[in-house]
Amino acid sequence: MSVDLVGFLGVVLVAYVVPGPDFLVVVRSATEHPVKGRAAALGAQTGLCVHMVAAAIGLSLIAARSPVVYDAIKLLGAAYLVYLGIRAVLAARRAAHERRAAHERPAGREVTGGPHDTSALRASTGDGPTRGRWRSGFAQGFFTNVLNPKAALFFLSILPQFVHGGGSATRQIFFLGILDVLIGVVYWFVLVAVAARLRALLARPKIRYRWDLTTGWLFIAIGIGVAAAS
Repeated sequence: MSVDLVGFLGVVLVAYVVPGPDFLVVVRSATEHPVKGRAAALGAQTGLCVHMVAAAIGLSLIAARSPVVYDAIKLLGAAYLVYLGIRAVLAARRAAHERRAAHERPAGREVTGGPHDTSALRASTGDGPTRGRWRSGFAQGFFTNVLNPKAALFFLSILPQFVHGGGSATRQIFFLGILDVLIGVVYWFVLVAVAARLRALLARPKIRYRWDLTTGWLFIAIGIGVAAAS
């Protein structure tokens, strides 16, 4: 099997380093909990596996050549990003409202959900059941990636440039695709370890509120940008 590994690795590393929807999903999930961040990373890479298999059997080629199919996938992906953004913004505003209500209660009355309630703090920082965090993170990473038509086009337009004609093109595509997925797993897990260190800072309610609002609006902006892209 003869492939241009050096050139391919350079393109893959640049693709991962440049922030995009996957990057935002993984970082935001990691700041909620490292388990959720790792789950989002594995979900995104599972989405890449779907694109790789689809490209190998020709489904991605059909989608790329059919404007209707391509636009449908693009709009679904954009809608999902906007959904994640709206949910983050609403959660931030709901948490802020609950904190204001807690401060306005008369002194001496039991406060639930206030700034000193450990259960509320665990909820705000993502310390819920491990299984729930895993499912949520994996689903967000998977759907963000699998509904991104640019990921499919990578396997159709960029990846074949590093395939040589001396061997089976399908085998080479699978080899490069699997290598891409494994590189991504390592990269995302390192990113999760770094982003998870922000959890202590984000435990402060005001900082968490600004973080949730910022990432929420970023999701919405990226979603709108994806939908508007030609």
